Amino acid sequence: MENGYVTTPFGLRPMSLGMLASQQLAETIEPGVKRSKWKLFRAICEARPALGVTDRALTVLDALLTFYPDDEICEEKGLVVFPSNAQLSLRARGMTPATLRRHLAVLVEAGLIVRKDSANGKRYARRDREGGVNEAFGFSVAPLLARAAEIEGLAAQAVAERELLRATRERLTVCRRDVSKLIAAAIEEQVSGDWEGIATVFRGLTSRIPRVATVEKLAPLLDEMALLREEVVNMLEIQIKPQKIDANESQIERHKQNSKPESTYELEPAFGPKQGARSVAHRDGDALPTDERQLKERLRSSKGAATKISGASEPGAGPGLKSFPLGLVLQACPQILDYGPHSTIGNWRDLMSAAVVVRSMLGVSPSAYEEACAGMGPENAATVIACILERGGHINSAGGYLRDLTRRTEKGEFAIGPMLMALVRANGGVRRHVS
Repeated sequence: MENGYVTTPFGLRPMSLGMLASQQLAETIEPGVKRSKWKLFRAICEARPALGVTDRALTVLDALLTFYPDDEICEEKGLVVFPSNAQLSLRARGMTPATLRRHLAVLVEAGLIVRKDSANGKRYARRDREGGVNEAFGFSVAPLLARAAEIEGLAAQAVAERELLRATRERLTVCRRDVSKLIAAAIEEQVSGDWEGIATVFRGLTSRIPRVATVEKLAPLLDEMALLREEVVNMLEIQIKPQKIDANESQIERHKQNSKPESTYELEPAFGPKQGARSVAHRDGDALPTDERQLKERLRSSKGAATKISGASEPGAGPGLKSFPLGLVLQACPQILDYGPHSTIGNWRDLMSAAVVVRSMLGVSPSAYEEACAGMGPENAATVIACILERGGHINSAGGYLRDLTRRTEKGEFAIGPMLMALVRANGGVRRHVS
């Protein structure tokens, strides 16, 4: 196209600023730029929504490109095609003249082609003596070459968005299937928990999945569904772990009984022996060192007292940690009651279920909570979560704090007792519990 040349439409068709902009854009083709017309056409098909053209308009563009003599579009070989409406209709799958004119106008408005009309509106070419085209009137495909990089970028973006949508759909489908089957398994196995409420939440999420999905609509649903799956898995794992611990203890450890348990239940275990203590005779008649015997007696008596006060089976305490009565935990951490089933906590399972909900609310990762359960025991990990909830205003990162406590527990540097007693004092003092 000649520089500075502006052509207006023939007949009653009006001129617009968009047409003028397309003509000016067609004049900005860099020297030597060329593109395969069919690769460029495929890119236009990929970027069709962004370009604002219909599939029927692309059929007309496909027919126009068949009249371009070479496979590569370049300025040196000319950029104007000049088929008659009859020929164009045949290559456009027999499209009627009125429909053809309408979709040609769509291509012009989208800035993909430019009209170059002759004085009488006919499409033809003037040739020189050697047979080469000297001047042609018809449709110029120069905008395609000028916008080639833009079109290819839009096509790549459209492909990436389509792949992201496909991956998001697949992940949501898998996540939805996992949650559905895990809830069904929990109900069938009669696992304790508010599974009807969880099923209601699941059905609500499922009903929000749109029929015509986009990434913007599916991404929030996927996040919520993944979080629900995470909570369901954690609830099931917490129910399974105590069973595994009890089974291992019954298979490996011998039954030990203290015929003279201490009558006083101590809130805190002794961290070291008293100086000058004497040896205590073992029930077989052997003698054990005083510090070892004292430690064993204190641990046995504290576990027995905790079982007697809570009225439940012995919680699975972690190595080096002593469990505490459920009543004392709830007195120290009353806020955890709001997250139990039906806003009540009647046993250790209820506390562990509430801790799973609070763990997610505090932003503690599943891996951090699993490490705490393994290092402290499930009941003690739930107790620590309740304490963190109670002191939430003073802790910046609940997950990091829990990991630090887990590491300190493994080294024997952490005890739950002082944390509980401090919260009890902060909440109004210790009340006596009668077993």
